[in-house]
Amino acid sequence: MPIRNPSRLKVASTALILLPLALSSCHRNRFPNYPANYREFAYISNGAPGTVTVLDLVYLRQDRVIQVGRGPSGLAASPLRDEVYVVNSGSDTVSIIDTTDNAVTATIGVRRGPYSIDVAPDGKRAYVPNSGSNSVSVLDLDKRREIAVAAAGEGPGVARVSPDNRSLVVSNRIAGSVSVYSISDSPTRPLQFREAFSGCPGATDIVIEADDKSHPESGAKALIACSGGHQIMDLWLAADPASWNGRQDPTLQHDHLLCFLDVGKTPTHLALKPAGGEAFSTNFDSDTISEIDTYNNTVLGTDAIGNRPARAITSGWSPNSVIPDDDGLWVSNFGAESVSLYAIDEGRVANALRTGSRPDAMAFSADEHLLLVANYGSADVSVIRMLSKDGPSLVTLLPSGMQPNDIVVKAFRAK
Repeated sequence: MPIRNPSRLKVASTALILLPLALSSCHRNRFPNYPANYREFAYISNGAPGTVTVLDLVYLRQDRVIQVGRGPSGLAASPLRDEVYVVNSGSDTVSIIDTTDNAVTATIGVRRGPYSIDVAPDGKRAYVPNSGSNSVSVLDLDKRREIAVAAAGEGPGVARVSPDNRSLVVSNRIAGSVSVYSISDSPTRPLQFREAFSGCPGATDIVIEADDKSHPESGAKALIACSGGHQIMDLWLAADPASWNGRQDPTLQHDHLLCFLDVGKTPTHLALKPAGGEAFSTNFDSDTISEIDTYNNTVLGTDAIGNRPARAITSGWSPNSVIPDDDGLWVSNFGAESVSLYAIDEGRVANALRTGSRPDAMAFSADEHLLLVANYGSADVSVIRMLSKDGPSLVTLLPSGMQPNDIVVKAFRAK
């Protein structure tokens, strides 16, 4: 095991300390009790049949299958509306699903070869990289239409909005570059190109962490997985000139490359620790994960995890989490039909659970008592219960369509 900062090691894992309390608050060996009007659904995009499977997470059953466009890929849930957005790569469209009745209410045309989507924190706009037309579409979610198109590098695949809603970062896979834009309320120029950074072969996944969570306008860091090699690009995103950081240090008002971080071969996915300060990359072709100190821009260590780790997710994302700790990192092992639980503070694999074939995309239920794993090879979803007498356990497998690409969860109260 690599040498780590001794101050980060604990005598006992916080997860073990909190587990008895969490179990008792969640009715030991039983599922949570929900109000009568509580609704929670998982949405899975199925690439081959052009559908979205809807799973009822209250009753653990399939609710329905919704026809969308051809080749649905990326998904996003609105932070404010009862809506889910589906990117249809083969139809060059985005479908809007009303989650209150689980039906498509609108379809928005974009440009050629859309792949993913990200929604602004205020829920008003969405951004879609179009890999076939080297562009980014800006969607007005109130008006249900594309309002602008910005040029990008070759093969844009992933877009991420910064926490302060001031910057958009786009990875250009074929160009091996990253484009950074300023976001404005202007109806004619909602995206303004700011800077481009090269040297990131196969640029794919992106995470953005505010430099100061209490003041996100004070700047942020963006990490980009360079999947064509073995590095993570580390960028500083410009602070608002009116922010404390911007006023004190004018150099922070400009985007700049901080460094490249050496991780394992073919980093495919990035996950942030909810409390901040650390990120993790899944290194697909070296069967490892790398732990990154985002404060000091260093790699703390690279550990073996499983066969072909594809994606990662950390617990503690939700303020309603039944596990208010962020010590656990779950990793889907695409080549091993399993997910691994990595204990962050202990620096070791603490558990592994069997899934279906080729597990890939993952999502937690709203209170994180369930982990959902979309199995690309077996066309189903593994439902893992996080809290039980014997620890995390596989509860059931629910059907999806062929080639499940992504999964998101939406919870709300019915009116």
